[in-house]
Amino acid sequence: MTNAKALSCAIVAGRNAESSGNTEWVEKWRKRVSDIMDGAPSGSGFDSGTQLGDAHKLTDRRLTFATSFHHMNDVGFYDGWTDHLITIEAIFDGVGVKVSGRNRNDIKDYIAEIFASWLSDTAPEMV
Repeated sequence: MTNAKALSCAIVAGRNAESSGNTEWVEKWRKRVSDIMDGAPSGSGFDSGTQLGDAHKLTDRRLTFATSFHHMNDVGFYDGWTDHLITIEAIFDGVGVKVSGRNRNDIKDYIAEIFASWLSDTAPEMV
């Protein structure tokens, strides 16, 4: 199962467990989400990591992530940040990725590629 599918399943299952008052499974699903998010883009420009979007707005077909990208200039010095919201929507053959925010140095295509790759990877086993 891909990271995208595993995340969406865990979020929906956690929400269902919460609605039914099953605190044991609420915690198991939260841990599952946390374990998957441990592999989210971090470092190599994503120096402040990646955060999952507002859990109440996430669905089995739509995920959002917030991240910032740390840019470098031509001589290798850091010279600023751009903030981005990444919206993932399930499509028939994978995921559709939309990246908001300033497109400094054409970074949005790179961010979309990194997130599409991570979300297409196989999710870690549920413990």
